Amino acid sequence: MADGTGAISLAPVSDPFIECGWHNLPKHGQRLAGDVVAIRRLPEDGRLVCALSDGLGSGVKANVLAALTATMAARYAAAGRDVRTCAAVIRRTLPVCSVRGISYATFTILDIDPDGSARVVEYGNPATAWLHHGRLVQPRRELLEPGEGPGRELRAWSCRLERGDRLVAVSDGVTQAGMGGARAPFGWGEAGLGAWLDAEGGDPGTPTALAKAVVEQACMRDGGAARDDITCAVVGLRAPRRLLVVTGAPYDDGRDGEVAFAASEFPGRRAVCGGTTAAIIGRNLRRRVEPEDGPLDPEVPPTARLGGFDLVTEGMITLSRTLEMLRGGPPPARRNGAVRLAELLLEADAISFLVGTRINDAHQDPTLPVELGIRRTLVRQLAEVLRERHAKAVEMAFV
Repeated sequence: MADGTGAISLAPVSDPFIECGWHNLPKHGQRLAGDVVAIRRLPEDGRLVCALSDGLGSGVKANVLAALTATMAARYAAAGRDVRTCAAVIRRTLPVCSVRGISYATFTILDIDPDGSARVVEYGNPATAWLHHGRLVQPRRELLEPGEGPGRELRAWSCRLERGDRLVAVSDGVTQAGMGGARAPFGWGEAGLGAWLDAEGGDPGTPTALAKAVVEQACMRDGGAARDDITCAVVGLRAPRRLLVVTGAPYDDGRDGEVAFAASEFPGRRAVCGGTTAAIIGRNLRRRVEPEDGPLDPEVPPTARLGGFDLVTEGMITLSRTLEMLRGGPPPARRNGAVRLAELLLEADAISFLVGTRINDAHQDPTLPVELGIRRTLVRQLAEVLRERHAKAVEMAFV
């Protein structure tokens, strides 16, 4: 995008930034977890909605039920402002098991505004924990609707998050971990989880790291083999981490200097994808582009160094391999440029792509893989997976 003078400008990022991370582990012997987390970030108003659903039973059937419930909860809550009404409608539409007489899935919805205003709705899942200033706080919950049995009530509560605060939502695989053992015959329980969080809350780390730590603690209490699906989702506020990815030469070579200046002035980490792009930026900033030492990778071209930039890679092949990893594909055995780029993207909250639209003759080579596509299509696919799968705030500017 450009401002009124023709100079390249990138959109500001809301501060504080709403960060969400999650981790889960399927029941021992199952390939799919019966718990699912769905996240939707709404760029128009800065909201984030996170839904955690636990499907009845385990395996494929539970996964399908949980996926449908979590996706419906996240999308429905994102579409309307009254998350309590949304949750009540979802609860009433859930099918009921004819044998056990309970819903086929439970859910927790976390709905957070950029100013930290948070609304939490819980149905059938353990109570969501609130870490405020590093200490556990017990909010006052409101009963919205009675349930079909103990623990199946629909409850809601609200709070105001501040920087460093955490909301920790879990499935019952966490609170029931260790059940039947001598150490905790009734399981870890909400009180046990709360006490552990209270002790760990002084150094919360990232939401993803905290979610993973909760899951690992629960699995350890199960003797190292999960007796149920174990899932934790964590939401928090902090200063945003920004990343700029510059790829491709501008359509008009008269704008090479603008691209170089915009990249050098970006307030965050910076990556360049493309040899020609790196050469343009280096020439305009009067900095040398130098190859990095290290073993060569047969699948991904080598990386380079450029002063003021965190990573310099080749363009289309590296972006394509990065997209495969972000979609859930296995990472390469070597820590190549695609792996390093994926790490930068996942560590960032707000990602800006500055994409040049000049045609590169090399990309017209019929021997190149068809899936490489043209650069702007590849970047759009990256933006989509970063938004939908990884809950990142993404913007694209084409020059």
